[in-house]
Amino acid sequence: MPAGYLSLILHGHLPYVRHPEHSYFLEENWFYEALSDTYLPLLDVFEGLVRDEIPFRLTLSLSPTLISMMTDPLLQARYIRHLNRLIELSEKELDRTRHQPEFHNLARMYYDRFSRSRDRFENQYACNLLPAFGRLENEGVLEIITTAATHGFLPLLNVQPFAVRTQLLAGVDYFEQVMGHPPAGIWLPECGYYPGLDQIIKDAGIRYFFVETHGLTYAQPRPRYGIYAPAYCPSGVAAFGRDIESSKQVWSAEEGYPGDYYYREYYRDIGLDLDFDYIRPFIHPDGIRINTGIKYYRITGKTDYKEAYIPSTAHEKTAWHAGNFLFNRQKQVEFLAQTMDRPPLMVAPYDAELFGHWWFEGPGWINMLIRKMACDQDTVRLITPSDYLEEFPVNQEATPSASSWGNKGYNDVWLNGRNDWIYRHLHRAARRLEELVNRHPDAGGKTLRALNQAVRELLLAQSSDWPFMMKTGQASEYAVKRFKDHTLRLLRLTDEIKSGSIDEGWLKELEEKDNIFPHIDYRRFRL
Repeated sequence: MPAGYLSLILHGHLPYVRHPEHSYFLEENWFYEALSDTYLPLLDVFEGLVRDEIPFRLTLSLSPTLISMMTDPLLQARYIRHLNRLIELSEKELDRTRHQPEFHNLARMYYDRFSRSRDRFENQYACNLLPAFGRLENEGVLEIITTAATHGFLPLLNVQPFAVRTQLLAGVDYFEQVMGHPPAGIWLPECGYYPGLDQIIKDAGIRYFFVETHGLTYAQPRPRYGIYAPAYCPSGVAAFGRDIESSKQVWSAEEGYPGDYYYREYYRDIGLDLDFDYIRPFIHPDGIRINTGIKYYRITGKTDYKEAYIPSTAHEKTAWHAGNFLFNRQKQVEFLAQTMDRPPLMVAPYDAELFGHWWFEGPGWINMLIRKMACDQDTVRLITPSDYLEEFPVNQEATPSASSWGNKGYNDVWLNGRNDWIYRHLHRAARRLEELVNRHPDAGGKTLRALNQAVRELLLAQSSDWPFMMKTGQASEYAVKRFKDHTLRLLRLTDEIKSGSIDEGWLKELEEKDNIFPHIDYRRFRL
């Protein structure tokens, strides 16, 4: 038995962004960038570790919205189109930078990277990454879990318990449909918890979930081991708390590894820097400058002055930072072991897109860390929450505190002066839909289809991404429009169901546009 355990948790999520009514839609780029920057590189790392017979266990949460986009033929085809444009742009960059060796080598790196991504996506993965992650789970190196259906922020939906139950059951059901087995754990959206939520989680068949640090340290009664062991809620579901020490080293804007001056600068992109006429064919059709993914500079410092990015130096830094992270976890374990009668568990949860998208070198850091853990020491071992519960089935009972992650730790990001107006509409919509679901115990024909679509629209309106964007001001107009669109569609559907005059043509249009959860059945959510 090792002296301590580390549980790495990566949460993969994006809002459901799919617009078949437009030939090009800016926000779909979020998905394409995530595939190129995060999910293809992570698959590369994981498959390389398996190929080299490096043992590891890691937990990956894939949200139902992200899975839906990964498996959507329209978005798959558009992603190939996106890669083709990047390959064309990188070819032009090879010519433009031919007399600038520090940039020409980077242009070559991007050309090779985009070309390899297209080849892997089309030929190795047949345009669908989900089976590749499933194979890694079958290999025994990943534990794949889920989250709520559209990442609805559950503490603020709890005014209507029907809404919380629908979010959880729809997410769990969809996961089982696509993965072939029920999820053992769940990533609560934004780590949002309130007392009593664990019973609904238990009813959905889930064994464990995660909370922010203070969700466990302020639990009642206070857990003896703090965040370094899970606690069983009164329902019997296990709650795992985030380890602030391991998280801070990666997340912190001041102390975190991604801010190292030799890592790639995210905010300097040729789509924003180069001559407009040159770059125009590769940005938004309306001439809006956007990120292309081709970035030639390193962070350098806190000023606008930037120097050329050097991949070999950045690679050396990832090795050093992986070793530093491991060293600190070893010292942390040595300290904690003095006061615990079992090996301490450090839970390190991160948004998956930190690795690769925001922190270009992040997948390489994970690769280095796992290899060092497997080869250079035996103090700390990687473990998944399910494995830990199997190894240590006896844990203290406690009720976690109401909590979330994000600024101030108590829902502030998702309930504030910029977004508070949405909740009265969400509560009203959920109440109207619940009444109809209970009034129609076994509908058929157009009514069945309309009720199923109404559930989809409610779930899409509830996404925590919309109030988050409204709060930050990034893509806030899009977030407001999406929220209003789905809410108004739901209200019209409920009116038509009540009156018995369903517009089948409009319903069919909605089914094609908002086609998430194709096998959803409204009867599943009756109380």
